[in-house]
Order: sequence, then C-alpha cells, then structure tokens
Amino acid sequence: MAGIFTTSALTTTILTIGKPKLAYAKAGVDEYLSRMGQWGGVKWEQLKSGTREQESAALLARSEGMFRVVLDERGTTVTSRKLAQKLSEWELRSVKGVAFLIGGSDGHTEELRKKADWLWSLTPLTLQHELALVVLCEQLYRARSILAGLPYHRD
Repeated sequence: MAGIFTTSALTTTILTIGKPKLAYAKAGVDEYLSRMGQWGGVKWEQLKSGTREQESAALLARSEGMFRVVLDERGTTVTSRKLAQKLSEWELRSVKGVAFLIGGSDGHTEELRKKADWLWSLTPLTLQHELALVVLCEQLYRARSILAGLPYHRD
C-alpha cells in the first residue's frame, strides 16, 4: 500500500456548516489543506448555518453524487492506517468524489445519517465541530502520507 499515492483521481471535498471562528481551527485547517496540495489537494466548502434540518438538507444537496462520509459520534471508529486503506479502496473502486460532512453545533438529522455511505466517528467523545474539522484535516493528511510512503505516521 505504501508509496502508491502520489496523486489522486479521488476528488476530496470537505463540507462544513459555517466558517471557523476560532483562530487555532482556521490555522490548523489551512496548514493541513496546504500540505495536501502535493496530492491534488482537498476542496473545503463552508455552507450557511441554519436549523439542523436546513443544514442537513444543504449538506445532502451539495454532496449529491459523491460518496458521503458523515462524521458523527454514532459512526465507526478506525485507525489512521485503516482510513488510508479506505481511501485507497475507494480510489480502486473508481469512486470519483468523496465528501466528508461535518454538521453544525446541533449535529445531523437522522435522514442525513441514513443517506451516508459511511458513518465515521473520529472518537467516541463528542467534539466541537471546529475541532472535528481540524482533526479530520490532519487525519486525511496522515492517511495520504501513509499511502505515499512518507515518514509522517509512526506505528
């Protein structure tokens, strides 16, 4: 698996509700998005906040046609190596676009969770949504580093 991920045909989009208000979150997201540029980058879109139902509807509409990864505390937890394996598998299955969905402070609706292709929990803890975004970006960078055979990840 290592060393095969120099560029990616897998278009990766992160969809969030609102823009980070915390300086550390914005800085962290910018840092990891910049680092991923070497592999074709990751697109990050911030959608308008509203009610939980409005936010979930917007996330569903914007991710239409993409493989949906919904970040939710009810989801499956995986290791960084397993995430790397999933990215590789999606690419091998010719998944063209994957969307990682992070809801607002009130979370996702049941409808959105049901329409997920994969429900993923970063941790059993409930994370503030801006912190979840930073963790997601770092883990995507880590997974891509694993696939590229870089020494960033250490077991």
